[in-house]
Amino acid sequence: MKKLLTLALALVLTMALGVSAQAKDTIALVVSTLNNPFFVTLKDGAVKKANEMGYELIVLDSQNDPSKELANVEDLTVRGVKAILINPTDSDAVSNAIRLINTAGIPVLTLDRGASHGKVASHIASDNVAGGKMAGDFMAEKLGKGAMVIQLEGLPGTSAARDRGAGFEQAVKANGFKVLASQPADFDRTKGLNVMENLLANYGDVQGVFAQNDEMALGAMRALQAAGKKVVIVGFDGTDDGVAAVKRGDMAGTIAQQPALIGSLGVETADKVLKGQKVEANIPVPLMVVQ
Repeated sequence: MKKLLTLALALVLTMALGVSAQAKDTIALVVSTLNNPFFVTLKDGAVKKANEMGYELIVLDSQNDPSKELANVEDLTVRGVKAILINPTDSDAVSNAIRLINTAGIPVLTLDRGASHGKVASHIASDNVAGGKMAGDFMAEKLGKGAMVIQLEGLPGTSAARDRGAGFEQAVKANGFKVLASQPADFDRTKGLNVMENLLANYGDVQGVFAQNDEMALGAMRALQAAGKKVVIVGFDGTDDGVAAVKRGDMAGTIAQQPALIGSLGVETADKVLKGQKVEANIPVPLMVVQ
């Protein structure tokens, strides 16, 4: 009997050690919103790479709410994840979440949007300033110098909106555009439609529209189609819907990011950080014009 108990105990210990050896390290991705195709693709890229590299990946949606974002981070610090990838809802507001992660001693990386404060191991994103300039210069190729244009801005407070706007402003100056209006539509398709409808009441002579993401561009496209206006529309992100609209001829072009690659590089870079390897503070992801 004693011998049987010893054998049973040895078997249990062996099984426990086997499970322990196979246990995956857990990392997390906190996304600003999963109600946007761009960030869904970013998430998918991260999930795929995490599976390839043997990590368990927890994905939490902040629903574009900084307080929800902070609650998500608080939850993750308690759960003891090894690293946190965060796509901020707001570059300033996320600083509280970053500091909380720093205090917990967990490496943190930002994806697509940066953080104004706190210690970040690496920031992985497209060059949004360069992308905004690309959009404006492409519009100038279609319309020539001095065109009358409208800009639909993204969510105020995000680094993406700020940087894309700064890049577009460079193109405005370089190409002598007359900016009839520049208003936020919060990276949202329905808001893009509504804002564009309102602006058309006063600026019916608009020739070009730059929307800081494809969702707003698609909303603006609907408003312009309903008004029977043919306008050069340029979006940003290169989402499936945006690219499809370009191929149909409904949009002139979109500045294509590679969200799946941003997510994938986030996981790869977190892996390097966890292994004590040196990583770049900023990792750029290439852009291209889809036309």
